[in-house]
Amino acid sequence: MESHKQLTIGLFGFGVVGEGLYRVLQQTPSLRATIKKVCIKNPSKNRNAPASLFTTDKNELLFDESINVIVEVIDDANAAYEIVSTALRNGKAVVSASKKMIAEHLPEILALQQQTGLPFLCEAAACASIPVIRNLEEYYDNDLLHSIKAIVNGSTNFILTKMFEDKLDFQAALILAQQLGFAESNPKLDVEGYDALNKWVILLNHAYGIVEHPDNILFTGIQNIQLSDAVVAKEKHFDIKLVAQAKKLKNGQVAAFVLPQFVKTDEPLSFVKNEYNGVVIESGFADKQFFYGKGAGSFPTASAVLSDIGALRYDYRYEYKKLYQNKPHELTHDYYLKVYISFDDWKYIPRDKFEWIEEWHAEAERKYLIGVVHVNLLTDNNWWRENGTSLILTHEPIIDNLDIVNLKKRSLELAGIA
Repeated sequence: MESHKQLTIGLFGFGVVGEGLYRVLQQTPSLRATIKKVCIKNPSKNRNAPASLFTTDKNELLFDESINVIVEVIDDANAAYEIVSTALRNGKAVVSASKKMIAEHLPEILALQQQTGLPFLCEAAACASIPVIRNLEEYYDNDLLHSIKAIVNGSTNFILTKMFEDKLDFQAALILAQQLGFAESNPKLDVEGYDALNKWVILLNHAYGIVEHPDNILFTGIQNIQLSDAVVAKEKHFDIKLVAQAKKLKNGQVAAFVLPQFVKTDEPLSFVKNEYNGVVIESGFADKQFFYGKGAGSFPTASAVLSDIGALRYDYRYEYKKLYQNKPHELTHDYYLKVYISFDDWKYIPRDKFEWIEEWHAEAERKYLIGVVHVNLLTDNNWWRENGTSLILTHEPIIDNLDIVNLKKRSLELAGIA
């Protein structure tokens, strides 16, 4: 196929991102990409573009043979899947920003790409302006990727920053995030970790070849974090961040989750404040690399969509080398985590199920402990999400099964028992 091919775009959605894209394309004629039609839900809304551009009939875009690219930036996951699958079957390349849709339909989307041989690009679906998907695809070989840790949700990061720096409580910080347009009107998706989880499903695929449904990944958001947790973190010289993490264990399997975590104040992720996102990738010979950029908003997200559109001119597609050319890694739930837990009442904490407890503070009004649990204690029941309990991972939380014996011994020595 000739390079620099002319792209004729059918755009679904003209919200913050869709309109951002429309503006940016008007300013970059060198891309040779034009929007022919925009499909919208509500025709009566006032829009800053010619009325002739808009339609409410999706088939005007999906069955127009002159349109060779469908760009989809809507927030309805079911409708988005319908659009994407029809577009690919109709011979059109697709650019998507719908995290939830991709996370929930990953196997079907992969199958459609295999069948049709068409590109499906989704850089905008994870970390907005940071080119993390393409880097994981092109730069990092599977066997050399030790771990990836990231702040992938700007809203929760904004709220935590306000709790730490301005000492706002959770509710006040959330209201501020909504007023500034960083949190959805239904903030549950952000605050309870669903948005970060969906992005993490996408990134695990590009990092390790893991294809996993969101339901099978351990996660929570920041909804239970108390101001008292922030005080304890500060005393110990930590920040609290909602961190998505994946790490290769000694047996080659991968531990992955999205959970609040203590982050050392001199670490890269600690510098990621407000609505910014950050990704730290650790690999065999390159040590650590840190990507940083805006994770939300009209133009940062549009810039990622634009980058994908630019790549389509050269017929770029994801090769999924880690999935198809190597033996893909497997997700495991067989390892241990070192956790900080704060709570109001001992009776809700299954402390007999902990491997060991390193610290406990029972005299304070808000009690807390630091100890080690097997992941099954978190995946099999909900005690750590209920009754005002707050769980935060410690700084280096993952303990490999092979290391647990030595650590147990050391912990008993510290406690003066051994």
